[in-house]
Amino acid sequence: MNYFVAQLFVILLAFVITNICAEKKIVCYVGTWAVYRPGRGRFDIDHIDPFLCTHLVYAFFGINIDGSIRIIDPYLDLEENWGRGHIKRFNALKSVNPSLKTLAAVGGWNEGSRKFSAVAANPDLRRRFISDSVEFCRIHSFDGIDLDWEYPAQRDGDANIDMVNHAVWLEEIRHEFDRYGLILSAAVASAEFSASVSYIIPRVSAALHFINVMTYDMHGAWEDHCGLNAPLYAGPADITEVQKQMNVNASIHYWLSSGAPKEKLILGIPLYGRSFTLANAANSFVGAPVNGPGTAGPYSREPGVMGYNEFCEKLQTEQWAIHSSAEQFGLYAVQNNQWLGFDDVTTVKYKMDYVLQMELGGAMVWSLESDDFLGVCHSQSNILINTIYSAMNNGLTPPTTAATTSTTGWVPSECTGDGLFPDPDSCKKYYVCSNGHIFEFSCPDGLLFDQQNQICNWPEMVDCENNQI
Repeated sequence: MNYFVAQLFVILLAFVITNICAEKKIVCYVGTWAVYRPGRGRFDIDHIDPFLCTHLVYAFFGINIDGSIRIIDPYLDLEENWGRGHIKRFNALKSVNPSLKTLAAVGGWNEGSRKFSAVAANPDLRRRFISDSVEFCRIHSFDGIDLDWEYPAQRDGDANIDMVNHAVWLEEIRHEFDRYGLILSAAVASAEFSASVSYIIPRVSAALHFINVMTYDMHGAWEDHCGLNAPLYAGPADITEVQKQMNVNASIHYWLSSGAPKEKLILGIPLYGRSFTLANAANSFVGAPVNGPGTAGPYSREPGVMGYNEFCEKLQTEQWAIHSSAEQFGLYAVQNNQWLGFDDVTTVKYKMDYVLQMELGGAMVWSLESDDFLGVCHSQSNILINTIYSAMNNGLTPPTTAATTSTTGWVPSECTGDGLFPDPDSCKKYYVCSNGHIFEFSCPDGLLFDQQNQICNWPEMVDCENNQI
């Protein structure tokens, strides 16, 4: 590739990234461990609709003390040693929807803060992480990294230096990622009392393409009283300054007032609820005393947490009293001594109205496997994600197949297996087989389909028989 072409390629990549920043985003995390869940809770790559989200985030990968990225579950993620090849299947969704972007989430709650703190404090380890990230994205076909350090200067991190080191690290990552057209995002703490000790918000905002604000987990079984997981506004029981910060509106206003551009803020919407066991079943108001977490759901199997799919199935066979916390624009459900604060279609619509009114960059969900992805409770599968999509797209529903172009040439009559296949009559065209469905695509002008590497490539890199363009 000559110098002129290389420079043009860099310019095109920058243009693509600029457009990525400008569009409204629907960022969807996927908890990949859900493939091990029982029964109707088992969530595999095949359950992902590649048209519902603009960005899919594969959660999670770890970080090693030497700054390299760690694959946590090699059997699930890789194909080697008879593995399940989840990463490859995940990124193959872009063959069905070429507009889709995929990110690798590094970190998460279970990964802690200590190793992130150590890497961020050492210039050599930061460089190791950056180079490893670029190579990781290249090898596995990710479009970028979502850095989920939970949280700088907190937990087992370093309260004295993490805030500055985090900002420096992000700036260095972004500088290198721009050379390769890679996306850099991060999941961040939402409430002021937490975010204010972790982030230099103007610098963090400048370094990131977009910011996934985790506006949930406002209340949970770690407290001695019940509360909504993700209330839109403060309620009557919120008396102290910290309590008044524990809602979506206060969190977003804090980030905005601290220097974050509104178009970069992606509002987090939970597809799960937080549950409690009431100390006294007769006292079930918001803020009532509790004795610990609620009963675990049948799929997530974690006390204190219940996916929307778990709860909506319970409603088909069990009697729960549903209450509205009007001031907070939230819902909670009570059955005997069990109390659950949750989101449904109505509250998701409230939050999408908020996203649009505040002119934020979009919405993020944690996480796809907790929606009614099988359509057990509703006539439409993925009802909560579809609600977000509809709000973001003026009431439209997502396409069910990839857009195709009319042709009188060869089209495969049937799929013998999933994958990408060349058109024998044109090196520009290729076909995607997915779950028995056939989709036709054409490479962008100036590129040809490279069967060996399964991408659109420069003509000089492609063996095109008879020069059939």
